Amino acid sequence: MTSTQQTPETHGHEGHGGHGHSPGPATGHSGQSPGHGHDHSDRSDHSAPSGHSHGHSHSHGPAAPVSRHLRKVIAAILIPFGAAVLVGLVVLWPGGSPAHQRTGVGFDRQTEQGRVVAVVHVDCKNGNAESATGQCEKATVEVGTGRDKGRRFTEIVQPDAPRQLHEGQGVVVAYAPDAPRELQYSVTDVDRKFPVALLAGIFALAVVIVGRMRGVMALVALAASFLVLTFFILPAILQGSNPLVVAVVGASAIMLIALYMCHGLSARTSVAVLGTLVSLLLTGLLGSLFVGWASLSGNTDDSTGLIHGLYPHIDMSGLLLAGVIIGSLGVLDDVTVTQTSAVWELHQADPGMGPRALYRAGIRIGRDHIASVVNTLVLAYAGAALPLLLLFSIAQSSMGTVANSELVAEEIVRTLVGSIGLVASVPVTTGLAALVVAADRPATGLPGPAGQPVPAGRAARGAAARGGRGGRRRRAK
Repeated sequence: MTSTQQTPETHGHEGHGGHGHSPGPATGHSGQSPGHGHDHSDRSDHSAPSGHSHGHSHSHGPAAPVSRHLRKVIAAILIPFGAAVLVGLVVLWPGGSPAHQRTGVGFDRQTEQGRVVAVVHVDCKNGNAESATGQCEKATVEVGTGRDKGRRFTEIVQPDAPRQLHEGQGVVVAYAPDAPRELQYSVTDVDRKFPVALLAGIFALAVVIVGRMRGVMALVALAASFLVLTFFILPAILQGSNPLVVAVVGASAIMLIALYMCHGLSARTSVAVLGTLVSLLLTGLLGSLFVGWASLSGNTDDSTGLIHGLYPHIDMSGLLLAGVIIGSLGVLDDVTVTQTSAVWELHQADPGMGPRALYRAGIRIGRDHIASVVNTLVLAYAGAALPLLLLFSIAQSSMGTVANSELVAEEIVRTLVGSIGLVASVPVTTGLAALVVAADRPATGLPGPAGQPVPAGRAARGAAARGGRGGRRRRAK
């Protein structure tokens, strides 16, 4: 009769995942095996008025809840940290980018939208092009925005130019008000907004279809990250705030928003946040040490040179370090969340595992993750610097000469500092998750010798003292 009355409750435990393995430890305790599932349901029913953790576990999905004491400990760490990030945002909030006089160089030019309305082939010599031979294209371009909307001008495109124009193509035109009228407008780029927007739409659709509500939250978190980057980090650096401090505060805000929004307000997410925070601090310390030691100025190309010329008060080496921290954050989030989830699932699969056994199992998963992610990080930087590496190859420079140049040394330091922080995040996060989840015990647990409930924490500690491996061997038998 008892088993018939408790059938719905028993099915609920089996569907939960974590409870499905709970007969293992109990078998060694009471000697009951086949009918233990029904007995466990009956005990859950008797202890329902006082067993907070039983009802709580069903409201949080597959992640087992932690005890109230552990929640207080985690909150005692994260609430001050979140408050410090909020204070940092308020204190450093820039209120917009500072205005400046346009230089007309690089991206610092006034641009408008335009469209190619006609293209004819002309002799390059007749077209007044630099090339003396061959057929050039003479494109007529109409300005589509701005005060000169509707105005037309011609653009000569040489046959060996990397960018060719065709009729009906959207283009970006630069406007130089101080130049002679016939030279005020010129084509600087093509309008590629539609294909980029289409690709972004396909990406968002794929994320939503596969990830469903979790995918929607991931996209919202991505948008929030861009907002923090656009409205806080970049303007604050331009206003003259310390780039390292701005990067730490901004990256921390992005981390809190993204992780809690995507993975929920839970102890498991909080452990991932703590692991990410420790790894970010290590990355910042190592980056600050080696950027200064290697005498990296951060002013290595046209873009950084233009920034330094427009805003000479900006610390370019600090800007480099800020880029290292922000660039490492995305990969760190992935690793810490994965490691925390792995430890949580290992605990649910075998609740009798102690912190050492959980750490050993989790770190084995982490080693595979490290190997793949570090390789990904290095190849990403190498791919971004591929044209530069080709130039060194053409010059037949030695490996030592290449590595010693500031352009390459900057990428080496960026890659290695980020990789060290990434590698360190695995044992740090795994250790934190193992300690937290091993101390996570429901309020009531296995029956005592006289049939009285024994606190599960004590029962689990006894199982851990006997050794996780031995418990697994007994269950295997």
